Amino acid sequence: MAQGAAKKVLILGGDGYLGWPTAMHLAKLGYKVAAVDNYFRRWACHQLNVEPLVDVPNMQIRAELYESITDQTIHIAVGDITNYEFLRKVFEGRIFGEQWGEGPPDAVVHYAEQPSAPYSMIDQEKAAFTLTNNLVGTANLVHAVKEYEPACHIVKLGTMGVYGTPNIDIEEGYLDVEHKGRKHTFLFPKCPGSLYHLTKAQDADLLYFYVRIWDIRVTDLNQGPVYGIETEEALHEERLLTIFNYDDVFGTVFNRFLAQAAAGFPLTVYGKGEQIRGYINIKDTLACVELSVRNPADRGQYRVFNQFVETFTVNELAEKVVQAGKNLDIDVEIKSIPNPRREAEEHYYNPTHTGLLELGLEPHYLTEEVATGMLSFVMNYKGKIQQGCILPKISWT
Repeated sequence: MAQGAAKKVLILGGDGYLGWPTAMHLAKLGYKVAAVDNYFRRWACHQLNVEPLVDVPNMQIRAELYESITDQTIHIAVGDITNYEFLRKVFEGRIFGEQWGEGPPDAVVHYAEQPSAPYSMIDQEKAAFTLTNNLVGTANLVHAVKEYEPACHIVKLGTMGVYGTPNIDIEEGYLDVEHKGRKHTFLFPKCPGSLYHLTKAQDADLLYFYVRIWDIRVTDLNQGPVYGIETEEALHEERLLTIFNYDDVFGTVFNRFLAQAAAGFPLTVYGKGEQIRGYINIKDTLACVELSVRNPADRGQYRVFNQFVETFTVNELAEKVVQAGKNLDIDVEIKSIPNPRREAEEHYYNPTHTGLLELGLEPHYLTEEVATGMLSFVMNYKGKIQQGCILPKISWT
C-alpha cells in the first residue's frame, strides 16, 4: 500500500460479482475493509429463477471463513444505502464494531447499483427500482461524504455502455470541442442503450455536478463487460468464490458462452454478432480499483478512466469458446438468434484507455490458454447449469 493511500475502504455492493473479490483483494493488500450490501442480486436471482453457477454463502459466512484462513478481517453490514439513516451509521463507523473504529472511510468503492441492462428493461417495476436504487443511492453517498468527510475519495463503477457506439473515437471521459471559433471541454457525449446504462450516465452527471459544487473527489471507472470467476484471493476455497451468473439477465456475454458450451447448448450470438465492446478479466478489475484507491483523484476533480483491456466482436468471443472447446474435446456450436436488444450490430468502435495503464495496470489478456482454463473450470459444474436460463426472455421492444 503506497504512502498516502487510503487506509479505511468501504465497499458498497460488497456481496456482488465484483464487490466480494474486491473486498478480499484490498484486505489482502493491507487495507482496513468494510463491505455493505442489501442482497438485491441474490433476491433477484431467486425471484427470476436464474440461480448462479456456484452456491456461495452470504457475506457474513464468507467473511468469517476468509478471516479463519488469512487472519484478515472484512467488516460486514447488511442494509440499503437508499436509506440515508443506515448510510449515516455506516459512515459513523459504529455499525462495524471497535476493530473498524469510529469515523468515516478514506475511500468508498461504489458497486451498489442494480447492474443489469436486461433487468432494467423487464417492466415498469424493475425500471422504477433501477432508477431509485442507482440514483438515490449515489445521491445519498455524496451527501454522506459531504457530511462526514469531504476529502473521502469516491471510486464509482461506471460502464463503457454510457458512450454507446458513436462514429468517432471515444475519449477518456472528456471531449475538446471547437465551435464557431471558440473552444470548451465537455464530458464526452453519452448515448446509453438501456435504462440501466441511462442511470449510469445520470449518476455520472450527478457526481460531476457535486464535484464542481462541493469539491468532492471522484474517480469514475467506465468498465467494459467483465469475464472470469477465479481470483487469487479465493485460495482454492469454493465458498470464497464470487457469484457467477450465466443467465440472460445477470450473466456477461463471455461467461454466458462458457456455460452454454459446458451444457452442450449452441452459443447464443445476438443478431449479426458484429457488436464490438471492450472486455476485461475480473482480475484486472480488482487491480484497477486498487490503483484508483491508491492514487486518489484531487479535491474538486471528476476523473474518468475507461476500464477495459481488449476489444472483441461477439463473434470473436464465440470463436474463442469454440477453440477452447476443441482443446477439451468438446464440440461447441454457434447459433445466431434474433437480437432482443435495440443496438447497432455493425459500427465503428475505437475507445481510448490509457489512464489505468499509466497508473501501472498489468493486463491479463483473453488468450486461448485463459479461455480453455475458464471453460475447464465451468465444466466442473455443468450438471448445475439450467438450460432454461440460457435463451433471452427480455426484449427491448
